[in-house]
Amino acid sequence: MAKKTPDRAPRRAVVFLLKILLFVVLFVLFFGIFSIENDQLLAKNRTAAITMTTFVVLGIAMTAVYGGFAVGKKKSKEIIPSLCIAVFITDFITYFQLALMNTNRWNQYQFRLPNLLLLALVFFLQSLVVAAFVYLGNHLYFQMYPPEDCVIICSDRERAGELVRRVSRYQKQYRITGVIDYRDKDLKKQIRHSDLVFLYELPANIKAEIIDYAYKHSTNIFFQTELSDIVVNYAKYTVLDDLSMLGSTTKELSVEQRFLKRMIDLLVSGLCLVLLSPVMLAEALAIKLGDGGPVFYRQERMTIGGKKFNVLKFRTMVVNAEKQGAQLATRNDSRITPVGRFLRATRMDELPQFLNVLKGDMSIVGPRPERESIAEEYYKEVPEFAYRLRAKAGLTGLAQIAGKYNTSPKDKLMLDLMYIERYSVWMDILLIFQTLTVFFKRDSTEGIEEGAKTADKG
Repeated sequence: MAKKTPDRAPRRAVVFLLKILLFVVLFVLFFGIFSIENDQLLAKNRTAAITMTTFVVLGIAMTAVYGGFAVGKKKSKEIIPSLCIAVFITDFITYFQLALMNTNRWNQYQFRLPNLLLLALVFFLQSLVVAAFVYLGNHLYFQMYPPEDCVIICSDRERAGELVRRVSRYQKQYRITGVIDYRDKDLKKQIRHSDLVFLYELPANIKAEIIDYAYKHSTNIFFQTELSDIVVNYAKYTVLDDLSMLGSTTKELSVEQRFLKRMIDLLVSGLCLVLLSPVMLAEALAIKLGDGGPVFYRQERMTIGGKKFNVLKFRTMVVNAEKQGAQLATRNDSRITPVGRFLRATRMDELPQFLNVLKGDMSIVGPRPERESIAEEYYKEVPEFAYRLRAKAGLTGLAQIAGKYNTSPKDKLMLDLMYIERYSVWMDILLIFQTLTVFFKRDSTEGIEEGAKTADKG
C-alpha cells in the first residue's frame, strides 16, 4: 500500500499569507515615510501611480531573483540577507525614480536626490520587519510541520559522515533516523518507513533501483549529482517517429549569445572599474603601507579550451608565500597579511580581475579559473573536471555563489556544469545580481583544514 502523501496546502497558504503581509508592510513603510517630504505620494496623481507600480514590480522581481520568501526551505540567517538585498535594490531604484518624477516646474527645476536619511531610515525599519517575518514564518512552519524522518543510504558509512554533518545543520527540516549500507537486508523496510532518503556515493545501477523503489512508495528522494544526472536533466524531449527520447547535444554559445555576453562583460567591468577606482586605490595604499611589498599578485590560470592567462589580484599574502609550492589557504593561515585577511573576507582582493574581463581573458560569469598544476591533481580524482574548460573562466558563477572556498572539486564541477548546460544571457544577469549574497556568507572564504592540498589563492 502506498504511503499517504502529506497535504502541503496548509503550509503553502501560511507562507503565501505571510509573504503578502510582508510585502504590504514594506510598501507602507516606504511610501508612508517618504510622504513626509512628498505629500503627492498620498494623492491620486502620476508620480504616486508610477513610483508605486515600480516598487511593486521591482519588489516581486528582485524577491524572485534572490530566492523568495523561502521559509521552511532555508535557515532564517540564509533568507534574511537575500531578502534585504532585494528590498534595498527595490528601495533605491524607486527612490531614484521619485527624484526624477519630482524634477519638474511644480516641484524642483534641477534634479536632486531626496533626503538620504529617509532612505536609510526606511531600509533600517524594513530590515527589522524582514527579519521578524522570516523568523516568525520559520517558527510557525516548523511548529505546524515537524522535521522529516530521513535515512542516508550509502556504500561506505565512514565516507557518509560528510553528508551527515551537512544534513545535521538543518535539524528543523530533517531528522536522521539511520545511516545504512545499500546491501543491508532491511533496506526496503527503512525506505518504506522514511519520509525522505538521501543517496550518497552509490553504484549507478543500485541508485536507479532505489530511486524506483522510493518513488513507488511515495518516499522523497535526494541524491548526489553526477555528470549523467546533469546531462539528462538538461536534455531536450523529442519524438522520433513514435519513440519518445531525450536528446543531449554539445552546448556551444550562438553568435548572438557570444555578442551579448561580451557586451555585458564590457559594460559591467568598465562601470565597476570607474565606480570602484577610489576603493581600489585605497586597497593599493593599504597593501603598500602594510609591508612595502608589491600591490598586485599575478598567477597563471586556465580559461576556455585550456588557454593560459595571468589572473590579476590584490596581494593578500606575504611575499614569496608559495616558495614551498602551491597551497590552499588554511584557517588562520600565517601567510595571510592583516590587510589581506580583510580583503579576503570581503572579496575585495578580486577587484583587479575586472581588468582581466575587460581584456577578454575572463568573463563576468563562468567557472573560476584554476592553475594547471592544481587542475592536473584534480583530474586524477575527477577526470571530468576538464569539462569546466568548455566555458570561459569567470569572476563569479554558480559554483562561487552556491559553493564555498573549500567545496570539493567534484561538487564545484557539478555546479559549473549546471551553469554550462543551462546557459542563457538571463542566467548571467541573475548570477550577477545573486553575487551580492556571497558577502553575507561567512563560510564563502573559509580556508581548508591544515594539510589539504593545492588550490586557488595567492
